[in-house]
This record gives sequence, structure tokens and C-alpha cells, in this order.
Amino acid sequence: MHSPLLGLTILLSACSAFGTVAPTPDPAESALLLGGDISALARIEQGGGSFRDGDRAMSAINAMRAHGSTAFRLRLFVAPNGSEVQVNDLVYTIALARRVKAAGARLVLDLHYSDTWADPGNQVTPAAWQALDFAALETRVESYTAEVISQLKLAGVLPAIVQVGNEIDGGLLWPLGKMGWTGYQAPENNERFGRLLKAGVRGVRAATVPADSVRVMLHYSQGASAGRTQWFFDIVAAQGVPYDLIGLSYYPWWHGGIDSLRANLNATALRYDKDIVVVETAYPWRTGWTAAGPSVDAMTWPLTAAGQAAFLRDVLGAVTATPNGHGAGVFWWYPEAIRTPGFAVWGDGALALFDDGGRILPAAKLFTELP
Repeated sequence: MHSPLLGLTILLSACSAFGTVAPTPDPAESALLLGGDISALARIEQGGGSFRDGDRAMSAINAMRAHGSTAFRLRLFVAPNGSEVQVNDLVYTIALARRVKAAGARLVLDLHYSDTWADPGNQVTPAAWQALDFAALETRVESYTAEVISQLKLAGVLPAIVQVGNEIDGGLLWPLGKMGWTGYQAPENNERFGRLLKAGVRGVRAATVPADSVRVMLHYSQGASAGRTQWFFDIVAAQGVPYDLIGLSYYPWWHGGIDSLRANLNATALRYDKDIVVVETAYPWRTGWTAAGPSVDAMTWPLTAAGQAAFLRDVLGAVTATPNGHGAGVFWWYPEAIRTPGFAVWGDGALALFDDGGRILPAAKLFTELP
């Protein structure tokens, strides 16, 4: 079958022949992963969004790097429709990854294995894969992953970390890869899920060599639930899925209070002996956005710039206190989500790390306090 990535391979090979810039070496592996998922940045800039550090115009990447960010995450959709900020195809992602690398930061690739948002309630199989039976789907996950990583390596933007799936609480590539708390707990559901994960990991390894030092992360959303996190990673362990890092999401209005996050980090580190990244978190810096979720009462920090900073300070404290040094980092979700003409951004800009004028907020400067 003709690969949809073949044209990009030819393009990148041609660029290499004309002297593509060599990749910037990743910072020391010992540094904490501190930064954000900036997947919409280029789209927001295209819409007229701009950023500042005080009164100085500066890209969001450089502003965050200047204040201690060491890494950035980029999502990848298989064939996005281009609406709003659903623009993260491979060409877009490579271009933005080059900016991350040029800034001297580490890159985390978040493979969604979908044409659109993948999360606990949505894991829609890409349109081009929906007619595949399970065996063919398993093969496609491996080949697609290997193709993507090969293109990134050819472009000089090999990630330091690859997420095999995004918030895969209920499996991925539904319905064939679905599993969960209720209705999908049969052993065959867990087995299919495990096979798809292992196919993704094989794809990463097929496109890299040990010297590339690419680590695999698995991402579960319930960062403040020790019980659910154990349920998920026990399934992963039972299926023999190899991985290096645990990724968790933590939004207090959905997941609960900071003490529950601390308890989960402690329990998870001790049980699985893996490094853990809070790979998504956020909190509003102003009012004007109404939170909805089962744990809204856990939003105990003020809805101000100072309150946002206090929230992030507490999250950073919880992560760095994780037993045996297993707290590996914190990523802010969508820090570039400032108000932009022509389309809506998450939280109407209230959850960004930049104010409505694009100026970096105090929370983003907390990363300078950590190694």
C-alpha cells in the first residue's frame, strides 16, 4: 500500500541533500521535564496571536525557555480536518518541532492515533483505518508509528519521549481496542489493548537505535486517583507492555484536591518504580471561565495570576517530593491559549500561561526555581 508519509520522506530527503541543519542536542537527561504542550502555537500565531516577556515581543517558546522550561510536548493527529486548532498533521508538527529543538528544549511527541482529539471519552479510529480487522489494525499501528518516528529522525527532530496514545484510560482505537471500568473488562478487551500498545512501542523501537535514547510514556488521565491509576497500570503490567515513563493528567475540577495527587504520586512510584510526569495540568489566572466537573470544590486557589502561580507551585512540590526521585516533570496544558480572533481557545484564555495581552504570567516563571 502506498504510504501517506512517502511524499514527506521524499521532501525531507531532498532537504537533507541541500544541507538540513543538524539537530540541536537535547539538554541533560537529568534535568526535570518542565514546560507545556504548545501544539496550537503556530495556529494561534497564524490567527494573529503574539506573546511578550514584559514589554519585549518574544515567541512563547523563547519566553518560556527564558523562565526555566526545558521541554515541550506536541500532539500528532493522523489526518486532522484543519478546523480550529485541529491542525496537527506531520508537516505542521515537524515545523513546530524544529522550533522547539532550535530553542534547545527537549521534545515530547504525543501520538493520538486518531484524526481528532483522543481522551478518556474519545478514541476514534482514524477514518483510513476503520475498515481494518484487528490483526491489520495492530500491524498498521506499528508501521504508522515507525513511519512517523523515522520522518522525525530524518528531519532532525527526534523526540526524547514518545507517548503511545493520549489519555488512554479506556483503551485506544475504538471499538476494537476499547476497554474500561464497565462493559469492557473481559480479558479479550485487555489483551487487544495490550497488543495495540505493544505494536506502538515496537514501532518506536523499529525506527530508533539504543543510542537515540527515546523513552516511551503511557498516559492515564486520573492523576488524583491512586485506585484507578493502579487498575490501569496493573492491566498494562499483566499484558507485558514495555514502557519507561508514566504520564498523568491533573485538573483539580475533574480529578480532586492536591492531597489526592500527592497520594497517587507516592503510591504509583512505590508500586511501579517508574518515573512519573504530570504531563497535563492547568488552572485559571482570572475569572470569566466557568469550571465544570465532579471536583470543582477542589479549586481552592484564588482565580488570579497569584492563585495560578500558587497552584503550580503546589503541583511542582508534589512532583518533586515523589519517592525515590521518581517525580520527572510537569507540563502545562495549552499555555499558549490566549484569545485569538476567528476561533475559540480553551477556557477563553483564562487557563493560559500568558495574559490576554500575550504577556507571560508569574506561574510560568516558577520553573526557574527548579533544576
